[in-house]
Amino acid sequence: MISNSKRFLTSLLLAGLSLSAQAQQSATALYLDPKQPLNTRVNDLISKLTLEEKADQMMYNSKAIERLNIPAYNWWNEALHGVGRAGAATVFPQAIGLGATFDEDLAQRVSTAISDEARAMYNVAVAKGYRQQYSGLTFWTPNINIFRDPRWGRGQETYGEDPTLTGRLGVAFVEGLQGNDPRYLKTAACAKHFAVHSGPEKLRHEFNAQASPQDLWETYLPAFHQLVNAKVEAVMCAYNATNGEPCCGNSYLLQDVLRGQWQFKGHLVSDCWALVDFYQGHKVVKTPAEAAALALERGVNLNCGSVYPSLPEAVQKGLTTEAKMDSSLAILLRTRFKLGLFDPQGSSPYDKLGAEIINSAKHRALAREAAQKSIVLLKNNGVLPLRNDLPKYFVTGPNAANLDALLGNYYGVNPSMSTILEGLVAGVSPASQMQYRPGALLDRPNQNGVDWVSGTARTVDATFVVLGINGLLEGEEGESIASPSFGDRLDYNLPKNQIDFLRGLRKNNDKPIVAIVTGGSPMNLAEVHELADAVVLAWYPGEEGGNAIADVVFGKVAPSGKLPITFPKSLEQLPAYENYSMQGRTYRYMTQEPLYPFGFGLSYGKFEYGGLKLPKKAAKNKPMEVEATVRNTGKMAGEEVVQLYVTHPSRAGQQVPLFALKNFRRVRLEPGASATVKFTLTPEQLALVNAQGKTVAANGPVTISVGGALPGKRSQALGASAPAVATVVVR
Repeated sequence: MISNSKRFLTSLLLAGLSLSAQAQQSATALYLDPKQPLNTRVNDLISKLTLEEKADQMMYNSKAIERLNIPAYNWWNEALHGVGRAGAATVFPQAIGLGATFDEDLAQRVSTAISDEARAMYNVAVAKGYRQQYSGLTFWTPNINIFRDPRWGRGQETYGEDPTLTGRLGVAFVEGLQGNDPRYLKTAACAKHFAVHSGPEKLRHEFNAQASPQDLWETYLPAFHQLVNAKVEAVMCAYNATNGEPCCGNSYLLQDVLRGQWQFKGHLVSDCWALVDFYQGHKVVKTPAEAAALALERGVNLNCGSVYPSLPEAVQKGLTTEAKMDSSLAILLRTRFKLGLFDPQGSSPYDKLGAEIINSAKHRALAREAAQKSIVLLKNNGVLPLRNDLPKYFVTGPNAANLDALLGNYYGVNPSMSTILEGLVAGVSPASQMQYRPGALLDRPNQNGVDWVSGTARTVDATFVVLGINGLLEGEEGESIASPSFGDRLDYNLPKNQIDFLRGLRKNNDKPIVAIVTGGSPMNLAEVHELADAVVLAWYPGEEGGNAIADVVFGKVAPSGKLPITFPKSLEQLPAYENYSMQGRTYRYMTQEPLYPFGFGLSYGKFEYGGLKLPKKAAKNKPMEVEATVRNTGKMAGEEVVQLYVTHPSRAGQQVPLFALKNFRRVRLEPGASATVKFTLTPEQLALVNAQGKTVAANGPVTISVGGALPGKRSQALGASAPAVATVVVR
């Protein structure tokens, strides 16, 4: 008989031989050799996986495969306006605020800072052996859906209602996230949610969005096309159905358009648990195995949810094949290889980024700049900029000291957040007094009925009242815990108690009142506009929000933000929320006068336009040069967003935009200075999209407007300068 000690030694020897064999295999495996071509490495790895392992590697929370030296990897990460949900990171203004900057260079600098921090956080986490959700390098950002209706609680995640603005900022953001190394991705960006997705939140798991071919190709798809052309690494398909098919199983969107016409080479990820909606919401299949087979057939490579573990069952039942799984997994794995996740430490230039870069002084300064440029001045009767050395100031309102008013949704956290109160206090002279009382709750009347606030406002030199909404009232279906409508805002008004509070401050008070409004979507500010001397829209301004607001109101910088979305006077001016037709929606098709028009925003400078030059006739299908002069006739330097709009004459029986933004550029001008801004209009920018979704070359008169806001009487009534306008005939 073999003794127990001999058995133990024998088992140790066998185990050692096994480990040695595994180590030798790993050392020589093609998939671990950075010198091998990418496809060779991918195919070699797939050849070593079991059917179940392949299915698991197509899940967002892929498990480790120790025998192949494959670590666990969680694909789910967010970076909407800073690395989200993963610890201390720089918190930039919410995406809608970045949209208000109309600044591509800024967007790319912001996303570059975010991806630097993301790499640094990943590097230090992996060094500790941590491979958690929200700690990876694949970011489900940016959200380039069109903010077509102000009721949508997640509209704050977008860059606004315009396809041109959305596409250009989205491309810049992707370029900053993914980096410019010829071999390695810094992080992987994702264009979401494909496509025709903008609420209602409560119905998104079963809703069918109906969009005409013209609306698809004129409004809902252009930004996605631009990001695909910019080589975005991933696209996320939406929860809802579009024109009768769930977006994650939509043959037209995914196969004909994304993979076919656009030749998208990256990976496609489902929104989280969207494949469950195949059988629970949309009811196009009955079982998880059928849902898995349908999504795989349509081209979904990565499942955020719980369905792809059923892929082996789908193969066994003949619903799909292992070969299709292999092809799909190959697309997905290429992303991990491009991120350097299978290469030795130090192979990627981004491996050296360390913790010192996270929330660095440089990034904090960038967050402050971004917040400054995002702030939109909606009204100013002359009280701004305020001196910062008046005898006494008063700060009040439900969002003055509220951290939620800085964050929006999909946010990170930070150990040093500047609330609006803190920024204002830091901005005034030590000789001045500043008092603070919240004065009002966010969305309900004060319970004791005692008013110590309006009397104080009558005794100070200026009052700042911080109103608006925050992420408790608007956002995603599960985040907005104070919203009765799953994060959507079906009531367009500010909470009634806030308006009553402002009325009380104004009563018998002729001292300046500056209303600072937070939020991520349009809201009814008509009474705020009437009662306050100045109205400052701050959005969700991020960690440096309070300091940036103080910089603006005390005149350290001039406001330069422009509205990336129309503010209607009421929801009665809009079609039904569930109606996805663009008729009557956004500045391009809304015929009624808005409260605040798209592109509008005041400055402390005064910008006047003239000298518009363009040919009287232009050749069909040829580019056209346009130039205009903008002059600062005001007393303070500032930045202006010069906007170029195209208008085609209306045509009977056709849907033609009233205006269409085609180009924009930021310019900085000192008092009295002028600049000539030149644009090139391409044939594509001059063209129209017809009812069949086809691009039709311009033919006939085209009106060109260059100015600082949407052309129209309302912009001028609010204080914007008249644009320079001319017409060219295209033949």
